[in-house]
Amino acid sequence: MRRAEKAQKIADQLEALYPETPIPLDHSDPFTLLIAVLLSAQTTDKKVNEVTPALFADGPTPEAMASLDVQTILEHIRQLGLAPTKAKNVKRLSEILCAQHDGRVPQSFEALEALPGVGHKTASVVMSQAFGVPAFPVDTHIHRLAARWGLSDGKSVEKTERDLKRTFDERLWNKLHLQIIFFGREYCPARRHDMLGCPICGWAASKKAVAEQDRKDKRRR
Repeated sequence: MRRAEKAQKIADQLEALYPETPIPLDHSDPFTLLIAVLLSAQTTDKKVNEVTPALFADGPTPEAMASLDVQTILEHIRQLGLAPTKAKNVKRLSEILCAQHDGRVPQSFEALEALPGVGHKTASVVMSQAFGVPAFPVDTHIHRLAARWGLSDGKSVEKTERDLKRTFDERLWNKLHLQIIFFGREYCPARRHDMLGCPICGWAASKKAVAEQDRKDKRRR
C-alpha cells in the first residue's frame, strides 16, 4: 500500500472512531491550558486534572498565579512528577507573562518556547488547541504509533513530527494528533500489544514492526 493511501485510510478510521476530540486536560482559557500542559510532563492527564482545580482557583490568571509563592504552588501540585521544578516554572512563567506580554499568553512558537518549562511540544499544543494554528504535537503515543504504522522511522520525536506533517494535510493536524493519542490509549499500548488484532496495526504495521513488538514482549515476560 502506498504511503499516501495508507495515511488516508488511517485518517478515515480515526475520524470514524473519534469524530469529537475534546482536549484531555481541563482548562478554561489559553493560560490555564498552558499551565496544564506544562504540568503534564511525565504525569498522566488524569492526575493533572485532579490537582489543577484548586491551583486555578488560587491562580486563575497570570497576575494571580505570579502573586503566589512557589511553596503554595508546590503544595497544589506535589502529587505530580517533577513538582518542585514545575512549581518554580509556573511562577516564573506567570511573572514573565505579566512583565513582557501584558498578562496574556503569546501567540507564537518562539515566544512560548522562551518561557520557563515550555518546550516545543507544549508550545505546539497551545498554538493548535488554544489559537487554532496548525501544529502536530508529538507525544509518546504518537511517536510510537507513527513508527508502528510505517509513517516515520522512530529515530527522534523531531523527525516524527516532520514526517507526519509531510504525510497528512495541514487541515487535519490539530484534530489528528488528538485522535492518534486517543487511539494509542484505547487500542495500542506500548507493551503486550496484539498488533495483528489491532484495528489499525493489524493492517498498517509492517512485518518488521510486528516481529519487533513480539521480541520486546517476550523479553518482558
